[in-house]
Amino acid sequence: MVQSLRYFTWKQAQGFEDSKRGVFGLSWKHEYTNSLKQITSVFSSFRNAYEPRPFNILKENIIGIGMRSRFLGQTKLFNKKLDYTFGGELFKDDYKYKTFENLYEDFPSGTGSVKGLELSNFKEKRNYYNLFFETNYEFSEKTTLSIGLNLNETSYKLDDRFTISETNTDQSGRYKFKNILSPKLGISHLISNNVSLFSNISHGFSPITLSETLLPDGQINNNLKPETGWNFEIGTRGSTLNKKLQFNLAIYRLDIKNLLVSRRIAEDEYIGINAGKTQHDGLEISLNYIWLQNEALTISTFTNYTYNHFTFKEFIDDENDFSGNDLTGVPSKIFNAGMDIESTVGFYGNINFQYIGRMPITDSNSLYTNSYNLTNLKFGFKKNLNKKLKLNLYVGLNNIFNETYASQILINASGFGGNAPRYYYPGNPNNYYTGISLNYIF
Repeated sequence: MVQSLRYFTWKQAQGFEDSKRGVFGLSWKHEYTNSLKQITSVFSSFRNAYEPRPFNILKENIIGIGMRSRFLGQTKLFNKKLDYTFGGELFKDDYKYKTFENLYEDFPSGTGSVKGLELSNFKEKRNYYNLFFETNYEFSEKTTLSIGLNLNETSYKLDDRFTISETNTDQSGRYKFKNILSPKLGISHLISNNVSLFSNISHGFSPITLSETLLPDGQINNNLKPETGWNFEIGTRGSTLNKKLQFNLAIYRLDIKNLLVSRRIAEDEYIGINAGKTQHDGLEISLNYIWLQNEALTISTFTNYTYNHFTFKEFIDDENDFSGNDLTGVPSKIFNAGMDIESTVGFYGNINFQYIGRMPITDSNSLYTNSYNLTNLKFGFKKNLNKKLKLNLYVGLNNIFNETYASQILINASGFGGNAPRYYYPGNPNNYYTGISLNYIF
């Protein structure tokens, strides 16, 4: 019944998403000396989207520009090698989004979505900068020490362009987070020529978007805080069997404070709330094996496995205590395996298999998704037309066995207007694609 109702409303509205996007960038590299060089990149991206949904019609336009510059150098400290890098990053984007009434119910069946009156009209500007420094110091012949530091500042400005009246509150405003300083400390030790042990402790953060801070009355929720966390990791990496088999094993714990979760208040609206503390325990294993490698052909396989045990350590939402529950939107297990084939003539191909375990959709853990498998295939041909121009032709087939799965889930969805909650967006059935790319190196 729930599935039928969701399908009916989207079918009547003939819902879809149409988007155009692009990315453009340039990099500049200069060597000042044999031990110091600079790499600077400038980049720009855009996305235009139009998405009719049963509850409204969304129109988006995003333009972003940024620059990143790094200095990389080498020196000696107490006659031991020291590698270092420092630099900065600036980013700015303009995000314009409008919503309109969808009047499909007012027209004969089969008409599809019809744009009505404007419901909202926002322009959001985001700015941030990062300053960073990292160094790797050869403490001894087999031991390397890593130290890093990152400073970030993020700010937003919201311009409400919707007609202001007695019933419409002006949501315009500025929002700025405090500067966040994130340190990093790591150590790596060789136990043999091909195997090493490593461990690191690092601090990180994830600032929230301005739209996530908006309350239903249009005011900015100044009580929201950016996510911050400490990561503790230990593992080993190396190779064996004449370097044909490469492996990587890591066990980690990530303690996050002020994790942002969503509380849905309407069919396409939610407010962000901080979830107290969460604990992310995980295991990651990867194996890569080269079966054949000669002048004409290379055949290799890869296998990756991830185990996730992510929980709410402390999370009380009004009268609901979700402490100890599984974290929503995170699969319990992920398994990837595949084979890559590459020839010196230019032909290449790969096949990959992916398993995604079930994941909770609600904070109460009353509902979980089903696990699913996907298999994809790709073949292509690439060739250097000259020293600066590279050609790549390819064709691929996704979801070969036409698996039914949820490509995106909506956390803590609620039903409104007598309709059942929409918890997910279905994934694509089996589909194919083809493309051509030309890469020119200046």
